[in-house]
Amino acid sequence: MTFENLGLSPAMLQALARKGFEEPTPIQGLAIPRLLSEGPAIAARARTGTGKTAAFGIPLIERISAQWDDRKEQDGRPPVAALVLVPTRELALQVTEEISSLRYGPRPRLACVYGGASIGEQLRRLSAGVDIVVGTPGRVLDHIGRGSLDVANLSFFILDEADEMLDMGFIDDIRAVMETMNPTVRMLLFSATLAPEVLEILGERTSNIEVLEDTSKTLTTELAEQLWIEVHRNDKLEALSRIVDNEEDFFGIVFVATKVEADKLAASLSERGYEAEGLHGDLSQDARERVLGKFRDRRLSILVATDVAARGLDIEKLTHVINWSLPHDPESYLHRVGRTGRAGNSGTAITFVTPEEYRSLFRIKRLSGTSLKKGSVPEIEDILDGKKERLSARITSRIAGLAQDTEKSAIWLEVAKEILTANSPEEALAASLAEGFAETLDPTRYRDLVEVSVDGAGTSRLFVSVGRRDKIDARALVAIIKKLSNLSDRAIESVEVYDTFSFVTVPYKAAEAIIDKARASGGFPHVRKAAPKNTPDAGRRAHGNDRAERGEGSPARPGFGRKFGPRRSEGFAPKGRGGSKGPRQARKGQ
Repeated sequence: MTFENLGLSPAMLQALARKGFEEPTPIQGLAIPRLLSEGPAIAARARTGTGKTAAFGIPLIERISAQWDDRKEQDGRPPVAALVLVPTRELALQVTEEISSLRYGPRPRLACVYGGASIGEQLRRLSAGVDIVVGTPGRVLDHIGRGSLDVANLSFFILDEADEMLDMGFIDDIRAVMETMNPTVRMLLFSATLAPEVLEILGERTSNIEVLEDTSKTLTTELAEQLWIEVHRNDKLEALSRIVDNEEDFFGIVFVATKVEADKLAASLSERGYEAEGLHGDLSQDARERVLGKFRDRRLSILVATDVAARGLDIEKLTHVINWSLPHDPESYLHRVGRTGRAGNSGTAITFVTPEEYRSLFRIKRLSGTSLKKGSVPEIEDILDGKKERLSARITSRIAGLAQDTEKSAIWLEVAKEILTANSPEEALAASLAEGFAETLDPTRYRDLVEVSVDGAGTSRLFVSVGRRDKIDARALVAIIKKLSNLSDRAIESVEVYDTFSFVTVPYKAAEAIIDKARASGGFPHVRKAAPKNTPDAGRRAHGNDRAERGEGSPARPGFGRKFGPRRSEGFAPKGRGGSKGPRQARKGQ
């Protein structure tokens, strides 16, 4: 299947070619043709890493662009055509960026709205007129309540990561948003699972639902050794230099987030003597081809690239892929890492993680399973030892070459004899090596790294999908966490119990094990990583006082009871009613 077969416009095909998209993923092949024409509501099962944002973003752009002249303006601006709800602000930014990168003209205009950001800037953007709004449920409701977002004339309503939104307690907010929409809006739901609770969201609005399922296997990275290294932001260049110098023949791509960063890092590497150049979207086609030609011919050993610029690259035998910073989503991580395992070749993928980024590592670690392991920056002494061995091998090889070519070796042998008449062989050889390789074996070219240890030393805040209505109090929640982790009472902190869910803080390393064990057990409540407390996305809560804490504005609308409770397990009493809406705090172990 090709994009040409899907009925896309020439302008969109050119946009996809610029991004390096060669052929549609299975979910794109299923969804795009259906969304280009009228049809029923769609529930699509697609895992992270399968290109689902483009699966709905491409047809949205096509249809909104084609209908632009026919859309009736209200108060001097066109009505919002599509609303995309996502569970987190990180995903909101990612979806907005991806759809924007697929546009081939000034339309559609997009606005990204989420809690914790300047609402004034969001109001300005919305008042200027937008075609697609991407946002978190709480902030979308806030704008609807303020009158800054009118969803009465929507053509499309998309729920992205629907299962995660249900797990995070957004069901009431979703229903409240749906109540304000016109009855003719076409609903699209993308979810990793299509459990009855997920499908019921669409079923409340329509019985005409088409189910699409991507049954393909997730992109694998089995041929790549995957490591993550903790390092301070200011030490990344030093760490990268050591990694490159520790290899006999480094040939790899360093992925960065922005065009400016690509140019800056490439320049810094060149100043250190490395053969490196940047690749990003601002390069002309001629410049891009020149850089890629040098890299393929190995006249460059390091290519510093953005994700967009590296789309579609087909370069084999890479020894390394370096993630200068964590990619925004697991899909990007998989595509980056997969480049080291092409054509049956193995390689190493290394991801730098700063203390600030450590929390974002969880999702990628769960996706990679046991494949992603902790590594360390090579020690200076080990790097120099390796260089000495390689230098010795080069000298030995050159001796053999001189012995076979007496004509070329005559002049060097003559110089050697003159030097040896006044010096010992050891002194003469040492001086010759110092003359030719002084910089190679100079330990002062490296500097010490600031020690960082976030693994095991910090904490992670977890969301647990049970609360007082499930007859759970702070003591019972601590018991659940201890059963999943074998942690001591002292290690379990900041226990907060609400009506329908709870929060608890545990050590980083234990958090990941707790999430995995809860998922595998099947009998425990859903557990997932929550944002740190007092940050914009700290709560995924249904009550008004909780939304105020996370900065998402208006309270939840009354009259929506909790629809989907946790899975039953031994030791859990039937659901009850009552209790105040505030959290119940507990000291460690209580």
